[in-house]
Amino acid sequence: MSKDFSLHPELASTFALQIDLLYFLLVAISVIFTVAIVAVIIFFVIKYRRKSDDERPKPIHGSLPLELAWSIIPFFICMGVFTLGADMFFRMYRAPADALNVDVVGKQWMWKVQHPEGKREINELHVPINTPIRLTMTSEDVIHAFSIPAFRTKRDVVPGRYNTMWFEATKVGEYDLFCAEYCGTQHSTMIGRVVVMEEQDYQNWLGGGAAGESMVEAGMRHFEQLGCATCHKSQSGGRGPTLTGVYGEPVQLASGEVVVADEAYIRESILRPTSSIVNGYQPIMPTFQG
Repeated sequence: MSKDFSLHPELASTFALQIDLLYFLLVAISVIFTVAIVAVIIFFVIKYRRKSDDERPKPIHGSLPLELAWSIIPFFICMGVFTLGADMFFRMYRAPADALNVDVVGKQWMWKVQHPEGKREINELHVPINTPIRLTMTSEDVIHAFSIPAFRTKRDVVPGRYNTMWFEATKVGEYDLFCAEYCGTQHSTMIGRVVVMEEQDYQNWLGGGAAGESMVEAGMRHFEQLGCATCHKSQSGGRGPTLTGVYGEPVQLASGEVVVADEAYIRESILRPTSSIVNGYQPIMPTFQG
């Protein structure tokens, strides 16, 4: 995915081109009618301007052909656009029966994803190319909106109910994932990425990654894949406390208590992160307890 500025997101799903064509059709119709109306107004202003103080305009009683024309032509244009839009709507909201289902939970301010095999992600979604993917989504707190611009898809994620959307990626790569509904003070940080992979690479990823990696490499992989690095920066300034050099050191909690960051404390902080909040930070980390 290119990081260069672009007014037009990449086309990376089966619906992307069709949605763009419909959008450009609406823009073209709007431009044509705007130019035509402005041109007629200018023409009438010049042609029928008052030439002297004594001039009196002739009364106009209407024109049936003209009135029919400006009623019938826009009617058929609107019905044509409606038909195209309705057809697109029904096809976008009806996922194929064989679509791969992925569960998504929105939470201030992150996306939690779980695959059918049980693999979990935070702020990332790995999917195989040329495979229909159905997302079943809900929210833990406020209204969010799951948006992938390159796929031309967006769906509200609402607490207390399940919404679904589906897509089929057509290009391998990484694509931006946004929350497109204002959801609080850190709404702008609720971002992530969708990683589109070849089928075999996706299966290898589901299986746990490269064989023979060291514990340090495996830990780093999990730290990045689960989105830990999003909040826990190598230096201060993240939404969560820095973990650099924390092991074995005293940690001051919000309650005023001071504890040592040993194995038990680290495990407890991962499984039940709200039980021991570090002083100066908010309890925003999701639990990793099964």
